[in-house]
Amino acid sequence: MRHAARLATLLLGIAVVPAWAQDAASDPTVIKTHGIATFGDPVLPADFPHLPYVNPDAPKGGEMSQHGIGTFDSYNPYTFRGRATAPSVMMLEPLMESVLDDPYSMYCLLCETVEYPESRDWIIFNLRPEARFSDGSPLTADDVLFTFELLRDKGFPSYSEALRTRVAGATVLDTHRIRFDFMPDIERRDVLGLMGNQSIFSRAEFEATGRDIQQTSTTPFLGSGPYMFDSADFGRSITMRRNPDYWGKDLPINQGRHNFDTLKFEYFGDFDAAFEAFKAGIYTFRVEPSEQLWSTGYDFPAVAAGAVVKEEIPDGVIASGDAWVFNLRREKFQDIRVREAIGLMFNFEWSNQALFYGMNTRLDSFWDNSDLQAEGPPTPEELALLEPVAADLPPGILTDDPVTTPVSGERQLDRGNARRAAALLDEAGWATGTDGIRRNAAGQTLRVEFLDFNQSYDRIVNPYVENLRAIGVDAVLSRVDPSELTTRTRSHDFDIVRDSLGNGYGIGGGTAQAFGSEHSDDVFNPMGLANPAIDRLIEIGSAASTLEENTLAIRALDRALRSLRFWIPQWYKPVHTVAYWDVYDRPDSLPPYGLGVTDFWWYDQPRADELRAAGQLR
Repeated sequence: MRHAARLATLLLGIAVVPAWAQDAASDPTVIKTHGIATFGDPVLPADFPHLPYVNPDAPKGGEMSQHGIGTFDSYNPYTFRGRATAPSVMMLEPLMESVLDDPYSMYCLLCETVEYPESRDWIIFNLRPEARFSDGSPLTADDVLFTFELLRDKGFPSYSEALRTRVAGATVLDTHRIRFDFMPDIERRDVLGLMGNQSIFSRAEFEATGRDIQQTSTTPFLGSGPYMFDSADFGRSITMRRNPDYWGKDLPINQGRHNFDTLKFEYFGDFDAAFEAFKAGIYTFRVEPSEQLWSTGYDFPAVAAGAVVKEEIPDGVIASGDAWVFNLRREKFQDIRVREAIGLMFNFEWSNQALFYGMNTRLDSFWDNSDLQAEGPPTPEELALLEPVAADLPPGILTDDPVTTPVSGERQLDRGNARRAAALLDEAGWATGTDGIRRNAAGQTLRVEFLDFNQSYDRIVNPYVENLRAIGVDAVLSRVDPSELTTRTRSHDFDIVRDSLGNGYGIGGGTAQAFGSEHSDDVFNPMGLANPAIDRLIEIGSAASTLEENTLAIRALDRALRSLRFWIPQWYKPVHTVAYWDVYDRPDSLPPYGLGVTDFWWYDQPRADELRAAGQLR
C-alpha cells in the first residue's frame, strides 16, 4: 500500500502532504531541536563544537587491543542462538547519541534535527542527507523504517513488545524524513529516546544477503559507523578498522572521537591465559577484574620498566549490581526465609580481606554508587507510593530501613549469622537429618547449585559453599564452559547464577524487562520475578516527569526490590582498575559515566616508538 501511494503521487506529478504534516510545520507547539532530554532541555546548545570531555585535537592512528573470554560463533547478537562476538554491533549507528557526562540527554547523530510536540505524541527524524553506509550507499528513511519493522516483528521478545505496545506506526515522509506515532494512553517520557536510541540496518544488505535476524550469522553487518569489519580468526579474534571515508567524521559530536585505526579483540580460553597474553603484549589494554591479580600479579618486568601503566580511575557510574541470583521459578526458593538464610552465609568482610585485598565495597542497593539508592526509613513522599502496594511486599516495608546485606566477622564462618540462618531454615521446614543435610517434609534435600564459568570465582564461591554446608545446605559449585552457561541460563536451568542487576538513571522499559511480571520468563529477568507491587512502582517511575519525581520513584522501587531478597549482592569498586601498555593517552578529566577507551582515548605514537626501540613492545 505504501509503495502504491508513492507511485500514484509520482504519476500525478503533485506533492501530496498529509494534513497532519502541514499542521506539524505550522504548529508553534512543535519543538524542533538538535537533542532531547528525559527531563527539561538537553545540556549542550545546538552549536556545541565538540563534547566537553574529549580532546578535539586528538591524533588518529594506532591500534587498541583488548581481550574476551571463551569464543564466538556468530556476528549476530540480536538472537538467543549462538554466542556473538563483542564488537558485532560496533559498525551500526543510532539515530541519536548518548553521552558520558549527562545520563539524561541525547543528541542527533544520523539525524540533523528532530521534531515533536510538547505532548510527545509523535516524533519526526530529519536525517542527514550525507549519511552513508560503509559501502557508500545512502542511509535513508526507508532503512530506518526497515529497521523498526524488523525489530518490532523479529527482535528480542521484550524489545519487540516495547515497540509494538508503544509505537502505533511509522511513516516515511520523504527520503530523509520519517515520523513515528505513539500509542494513545502510554507514558510519553521515554518514547522519544526509545526511537532515538535505535541503531539502523541497511535494507539493501539484508535483502541482498537473505540475512535472518533470528539466526546466527557468520557475515558481519553493514553499518554506517566510524568502524567497519576488517578481519577475523573466527572464534579467536576479530579486528575492526576505522573507515577513512566515514561520512560523519567532521560532525561536532564526533570531534576527538574514534581515534584508533584498528580495534582488535583477542579471545582466550580462560582468565589465566588472558592475563599471560597481556603480560606478553599480545593485547595492550586490560580492565582488571581480579583484585588478587591487581594486588599481586603486576610484578612482571614491563611494569617495573614503566612500559605497562596501572591506574585506578574514579568510576561514577551506578554500580553494576553484580549478584548471585535465585531462580524463583524453583519451589525451594519461593520461601523468602530460605533466600535470606542462604544470603546470610556469604561472608563479605572475610572475603574482602582474605581474597579481595580490601579493595571492594559491598553492594546494598540496585542503584548503589549513586544518590538514587534508598536510605533510612521511608519518607512521607515514599510512603505515599509504598502504602497502596504494601500488601504485596514483606512486613516492615513501611517502617524499617531498607534491607541491607548482613555484616560478618573476621572468621570465614560467622557463627552468629549461621545461627540466624539455621533458625530460618528450621522455620521454613528444612530439618537437619542424621547425615547433617537438610530435607523438607517430602524428603528432598536442600540442594543449591552455583552455576559459573569463571575459574577465578572458585576461590570466592568455594568458601561460601563450605559455609552453607556447615548449616546443612547441600551446596555445590558447578563450573561449566561459557556456551553451556548461556544455554542453561536461557532455559532457566539453574538454582543460583551470577548476573548483573544494575540500573540506569530512570525507570523505564529496561527496568520492566529486568523486574516486571510480564517478563518473568525472559532472559533479562533471570530470577523470574513477578510481583504486582514492583509492577506498579515501575509504572509510577516510568511516568515521572521531573527529576525530583524520578528520584523519589527510584528510591521507593529500590526499597521494595531489596525487601524481596531474590539476590545475594556481591561488591563493586568505585574505581576502574585498568592496566595498559604505555602507548595510549586520554584527556586529563574523564566524564563520570564511562571510561570511553574506544571512544575518545588515542594512540601515543612517539611513546610507542620509544618502547619498540627499547625492546619493550612487540
